[in-house]
Amino acid sequence: MADDALKAVKSADRVLTLFELLGRWGREMSHSQIAEALDIPKSSLTQLLRNLVAREWLRFSPLTKGYSLGPAIEALARRAMQARDLVQLAQPILATLTATVGESSALNLLKGDMAEVAATVLGPQRLVSHMRLGDVAPLYATSGGKVILAFLPREMQEDYLSRVVFEPSTPRTLRDPAALRRQLATIRRRRTGHSIEEWTPGIVGIAQPVLTRAGSVLGAINVAMPRLRYDKAGEVRIIEALARATAALSERVEGAPPA
Repeated sequence: MADDALKAVKSADRVLTLFELLGRWGREMSHSQIAEALDIPKSSLTQLLRNLVAREWLRFSPLTKGYSLGPAIEALARRAMQARDLVQLAQPILATLTATVGESSALNLLKGDMAEVAATVLGPQRLVSHMRLGDVAPLYATSGGKVILAFLPREMQEDYLSRVVFEPSTPRTLRDPAALRRQLATIRRRRTGHSIEEWTPGIVGIAQPVLTRAGSVLGAINVAMPRLRYDKAGEVRIIEALARATAALSERVEGAPPA
């Protein structure tokens, strides 16, 4: 068991070192050049390169017999840049949203099995909900987290639901996978999620997804407020403002709002 774990770590280390090498090199490298640079036996390297090419982490040119970083690496880099751009583009939209509804707002992004506050604007009221940058919460407990979860690809959503352990933080925190599934279906249908004192006592959250044109979820924008200021008339106004905010952010990221 220990030997298997050691081999797995060694293989992962080789892959990362290979990516770093090709990134620094800046052009194609041959099988022999890689083997020499990394001090890897050619027989071991052959299978590693074959696997990485098959999964598009590397490119192989039959003409030059050279290897370079592949489209999967490029896609990963684009996603990292997109997340950074998303935060920058969201800030003025959140400011407008908060000014419109008079409550704190935030951009939430997926981070593992959690929702992370990536950008936020504090409301003008004396009694406000504080959403601090970097705060994380379980996907099942917050409005933004539930919205992200609802719009994840089905395979990712099912993987999460099959292993999630519910840890109540308030008496209203969801504890039942079936109840969560019902909420997720409603969120997908209405494109709006709620958390009523499920993460923080006395706080209500309402969120909507930020989607690509293809319908992939980039994140969620939420508004949070003390429950004493939560009413149906205000909820309608917030949902309308959230729809404008999420559409505006999608448009800025992709050039057009999702259908």
